[in-house]
Amino acid sequence: MSPDHRLAIVVNPELPLGLLANTVGAIGIGLGARLPWLGNRQLSDAEGRVIDDSSILPVPILAATPEAIVALMLKAMPRGEDSALVVFPAFSRALHDYREYEALLPGKRLGDEVIDGVGLCGPTKWVKSLTGSLRLLR
Repeated sequence: MSPDHRLAIVVNPELPLGLLANTVGAIGIGLGARLPWLGNRQLSDAEGRVIDDSSILPVPILAATPEAIVALMLKAMPRGEDSALVVFPAFSRALHDYREYEALLPGKRLGDEVIDGVGLCGPTKWVKSLTGSLRLLR
């Protein structure tokens, strides 16, 4: 990990609250799986109670329209090996088995799909260039 990394999750603020939370959670899991150094540590309190940590970086949740999310996603490709781009396409909500998603995705053009959210982690300059004009989700 470089000390000069930033993380951001960008979602459609018009999603119902439950879908919004699900989107952010799924993207967060994807970022952590791609870049395990974001967490993957155990910590203990004064009484020796051991917990698994969360992110070592702040996790701003930003808002954007579906069209802006697609544009951001396309601009983020390709990315460096030290970066992550996690995409949550809306069509995936109708699928209840990950193997279905794996089978369907190669036939889809993500640029033509509704994207409910994306997660980015990488060099600060790259993440800022993609998300600098977006507002925090409120």
